[in-house]
Amino acid sequence: MDSSVVIRTYNESRYLGELLGKIADQDMRGLPYEVVVVDSGSTDATLDIAQRHGCRITHIRKEDFTFGRSLNIGCEAARGRHLIFISGHCVPCDNHWLYNLTQPLREERLAYAYGGQCGRDSTKFSEHQVFEQTYHGREKPHPYFVNNANAALRQDVWAEHRFDETLSGLEDMHLGKRLLPVGLKVGFAEDAEVYHIHDESWSQVRWRYEREAVALQAIDPSLHMSRRDLVRCIARSVRMDSRKARAQGILRKELLDIIRFRVCQYWGSYVGSRASRRLSADTRRRYFYPTT
Repeated sequence: MDSSVVIRTYNESRYLGELLGKIADQDMRGLPYEVVVVDSGSTDATLDIAQRHGCRITHIRKEDFTFGRSLNIGCEAARGRHLIFISGHCVPCDNHWLYNLTQPLREERLAYAYGGQCGRDSTKFSEHQVFEQTYHGREKPHPYFVNNANAALRQDVWAEHRFDETLSGLEDMHLGKRLLPVGLKVGFAEDAEVYHIHDESWSQVRWRYEREAVALQAIDPSLHMSRRDLVRCIARSVRMDSRKARAQGILRKELLDIIRFRVCQYWGSYVGSRASRRLSADTRRRYFYPTT
């Protein structure tokens, strides 16, 4: 088996059918692949959709969920030489995504590759800017940057290193940082882009950035955000987003949401950077399953 696509799910019925249909249409040039779904207690039609598309389904208890643990479970069930990770609310942009994402691994140029991400029609304006800066900007992310919403990892590398199961997020960057000192390369896979669709409330945006900031402390304990940093980041980002929205003639329509997004993003990052790495059960539940 060349590749195993591992998808973590929890009530992902809105986009899962579109995602699995797009995966089924991938042109892998004859190379065999499978889809493994790791579900953490979905109560909607997620499992029915996965079964209809012939996915292999494994489970993790909701109370045991972390991003790293669910991926390790999925990787254990996978049979492919290459492990592909994609979020249940992502959709490949074309039918060459899977081949292009795994080709750097097949050629042994990279041990861990990540593809691009972009928004779609329902994506918040400022998140479009985050995607653009991260994946299409002039400045490349940190050398160990990876994002498991759209990534591929050699199975033998995973078997030796595995994902940290204690983190509240960023298990991908944590692994990337551990791979570099042992001579394994992490990098960007060209032409392997997905639509990443975050249909989140404002509080869910804040929780996402907060839990990632908590995890970032484990990756680089020196990173902390001061109140001054908080104010400067919000002001600078709102100013830049507003300039782009004005150029597109939509500033009046988007200004309030620009402010909301950037405040939630950086307030969450500020709180998370100052929080304890030890998470209570209640905090874990709110991080992984935010509902408000």
